[in-house]
Amino acid sequence: MTMDIFTHKKPPYICTSLTGKNKEEIRDELNTVIPKQPDVIEWRADFLKDIHHVNYVLMIAEEISSISNKPMIVTIRSEREGGQKISLTEDEKVHLLSELCKSPAVNSIDFEVSNDPEHIKELRRISKSHNKKLILSYHNFDFTPENETIMQQAIKSESYGADIAKVAVMPEHKDDVLLLLNVTKEMDDDLRIPIITMSMGDIGSLSRIVGWAYGSIMTFGIGVQRSAPGQIPIDKLKQIIEMTQETVGDWK
Repeated sequence: MTMDIFTHKKPPYICTSLTGKNKEEIRDELNTVIPKQPDVIEWRADFLKDIHHVNYVLMIAEEISSISNKPMIVTIRSEREGGQKISLTEDEKVHLLSELCKSPAVNSIDFEVSNDPEHIKELRRISKSHNKKLILSYHNFDFTPENETIMQQAIKSESYGADIAKVAVMPEHKDDVLLLLNVTKEMDDDLRIPIITMSMGDIGSLSRIVGWAYGSIMTFGIGVQRSAPGQIPIDKLKQIIEMTQETVGDWK
């Protein structure tokens, strides 16, 4: 059973990532994570050792859904944007994501906007035909680009028909965090689709706490193991966000 990410509470939705290498590790992660009550589960399938076995991957997706009863995003993050090295070709990866779109266990898939346009169009077609959301994402683990560059990536995501545009960038100093928050507001004002943004690393943690006030609909917290630098444990993240929302009210 899938559950729409965007109907069961007010943003920001707190997502946590599963990074187990096999079924047993993923089960152990879920046993730790579910009591912390994240809103969304992201399965980082690029960590899976036997990712080349399609039926095995589909079986794990079904098990995650049945255990967690949470909306699930499946991500096979590319190595060039911070993911693990995998044994699949790009065509094989697109085929696997297409099969996952057909699974009732999966709510959304995340795919980089830098990928081959034909692959993006194919996944948009298949995800839409199976009523699954397509997140098109951009990651820069080296620095924070100028506002215009970040905006261009989000506009490109929208032009491909993405349901959500996601941007994650690495700050070199505090001003970069403010830059990311400001461009988040610009994207929220100008785009017709929801956005997810984050500034990574320790100094970027602020964006994970207050990004919702600038228009980011989701933030990522640590359940067991962080999947990106600067993530905050779920329980602390929830507490800080709730306290902030109580204090500032409806910021937007």
